[in-house]
Amino acid sequence: MGVEGAAIATIFSQFVTFVLNAWYIKKFKSIEMNKKAFQIKLSVARKVSALGISSFITQMSFVVVMAFENNLLAKYGAESKFGAEIPITVLGIVMKISQILNSIIIGIAAGSQPIFGYNYGARKFDRVKQTLKTVLGLSIVISTIAFILFQTIPDKLISIFGSGDENYMEFACLAFRTYLLLCICNGVQIPSGIFFQAIGKSIKSAILSLSRQILFLIPALVTLGHMFGIMGVLYSGPVADGLAFVVAGILLILEVKHLKQANGNSQTLVDDTSTDNKLKEQMVITISREYGSGGRYIGRLIADKLGIKFYDKDFVAELAKETGLAEEYIENNEQKRTALAGLNNGYYVGLDNSDELFIKEAELIKKVANKESCVIIGRCADFILKDKENVIKVFVYANQEDKIKRATEIYGLDKTKAEKEIKRIDKLRANHYKHYTEKNWSDHSNYDICINSDTLGVESSADLICQIVQEKNVTQL
Repeated sequence: MGVEGAAIATIFSQFVTFVLNAWYIKKFKSIEMNKKAFQIKLSVARKVSALGISSFITQMSFVVVMAFENNLLAKYGAESKFGAEIPITVLGIVMKISQILNSIIIGIAAGSQPIFGYNYGARKFDRVKQTLKTVLGLSIVISTIAFILFQTIPDKLISIFGSGDENYMEFACLAFRTYLLLCICNGVQIPSGIFFQAIGKSIKSAILSLSRQILFLIPALVTLGHMFGIMGVLYSGPVADGLAFVVAGILLILEVKHLKQANGNSQTLVDDTSTDNKLKEQMVITISREYGSGGRYIGRLIADKLGIKFYDKDFVAELAKETGLAEEYIENNEQKRTALAGLNNGYYVGLDNSDELFIKEAELIKKVANKESCVIIGRCADFILKDKENVIKVFVYANQEDKIKRATEIYGLDKTKAEKEIKRIDKLRANHYKHYTEKNWSDHSNYDICINSDTLGVESSADLICQIVQEKNVTQL
């Protein structure tokens, strides 16, 4: 049936796949599908969209590039002896073949992602460098093989997808040899993006993920196509590959220079605070706080006054023990989520170190909350313990001027840096809270007590919270 048969086969395969998936839903053991389950909820839709946005951007970048390429190939191809159709057909095949080989490189790099992330976090930088060397070596071997094939037997590669006249075969050879001239660079550029993704460098990863397709290829297509016609469109391939390789190489070299061989030391969860418990019944106080509001100090005072445990940095030591990640890495990455973090999953979707940290922290928080009365600082503890009784959720905030003053006096920052740091840390905490709870961090309805620490002062704020806790404790008796 020719092309019509191919179209029918495509639609038929999609229908069969749909039926198989729909049938498999009946086998779900932990999920019950009913009419209510198909009602659209904005909170769920936002969550799904957030998780899928990186893949969407990655796929759409290819769509945008293809739109530019096809239009330029048709325009400049019509002005050449090849015509408008041959360049569009041939370059589409060339890119598909290239993507097959690139998929092997992506598979190697994605498979190494957990190794990169774990050992980087655990400060085992010798293993990070060894893994990076292995991945780059294998990827360069694959891309070198691809380069040799594209330069030596392009006619045989294109014939797999059908044959054409003399102009068709001539353009096919030109496309392979010119457009993919620097495909060997993919052996460095692709693994580099996934490497930065694995070690939590979201900005660098996002730059590398989008650099070739958006930042370099599209401008090169337009500029070189205008200058050299149909050959200019082909020249844009190696130009984009070369520039993306340079950016990846620079970022990679700078990062490797900062890797220092060290071993992470872990400790066990310790009892941080005293111990003459003044509460009759078990109580847990969670404290969320703006940076510079004095919330951590208030939490410490509450724990001291009530004679109960105080948990903050202790979680870092225990997480280091359970995950193998270094305490320094955990301290720099927990409770913080950048706006670009979602873009890191463009190549590989799965749990990253931030997800693992949150899961482990949630387990620890539930463990200590079930065991004893305590004060827990941050870490979405109010949300994690939302179904537990005898939990008082506190949010501590302060005026911007007072937070800046506290940051300059306590943390030794100058006024300008203090203001920037307050905004940065609060934004990271808000992103982290929103990502894992789907709630706004500063929404006062999430908490039982919201207090401006500068209205009463930290000492009086702690006294007031202690009074409320003790009254609630007595009432429950």
